[in-house]
Amino acid sequence: MKPRAATIPVFMLAAMLASAGSASAERLVTSLSSHRVMITSNFTGAELVLFGSVERDAATVPRRGGYDLVATVTGPRQTLVTRRKDRVFGIWVNVESRAFVEVPSYLAIFSNKPFDAIANANTLRQNRVGFANTMLTQQIGPDLADTNSEDSLRMAFIRLRQASKLYIEQPNGVTFLTPALYRASILLPAETPVGAYEVDVKLFADGAMIARTASALEVVKVGFEQFVAASARDYGFLYGLVTMAMALMTGWLASVAFRRD
Repeated sequence: MKPRAATIPVFMLAAMLASAGSASAERLVTSLSSHRVMITSNFTGAELVLFGSVERDAATVPRRGGYDLVATVTGPRQTLVTRRKDRVFGIWVNVESRAFVEVPSYLAIFSNKPFDAIANANTLRQNRVGFANTMLTQQIGPDLADTNSEDSLRMAFIRLRQASKLYIEQPNGVTFLTPALYRASILLPAETPVGAYEVDVKLFADGAMIARTASALEVVKVGFEQFVAASARDYGFLYGLVTMAMALMTGWLASVAFRRD
């Protein structure tokens, strides 16, 4: 009986310590200026504001180095192909290609300072901070894997997405308005893919991640564009017949209008 009685206070003490540790931890509160972006015929892009605060109770020890924040916005996943051209006998041809399988169609990563000033390379890699540490699965022969960050086709893929403003990396994209209040602007270009987007916010202090929270937004088509897209998806055969009839009618009208007697 004595050994059993001796173990009870030990477990109680461990539970109390764990409870005290979790109670004193920081907590992220995050929101978006809008959780729904509507695409119409005159859509030229949108700007959303991510904002929030770091909450802590009186028992939390102040961080001498302050806080750092990394926000990652990930769009719906797609399979995309990157090709490398080269001159062969004076003609530019595709000499190499690679499929990027189920990678983010949109990817934006914001922070309040350069990534290497937030944490060491191992911590950044574990928490997928930055393009270099983001998993971009590729079809390499029969295998699916990611290559190293210096791979030429991987770098070309990211560069092309950046040129389209669909991949964004801004080490100064987060602003701390006070030591605990922050904001960041999320830019969505005119070519923004439709679908569900994930917003992942990580809080760092003293080189370690101490809190994390998630949010979401949705990009949808509305109006006539949505009607056409839904018709093509749900009634493909009928949509094809209507499209073919409209093309024939347009051609006939054009031949009548420009007929020379």
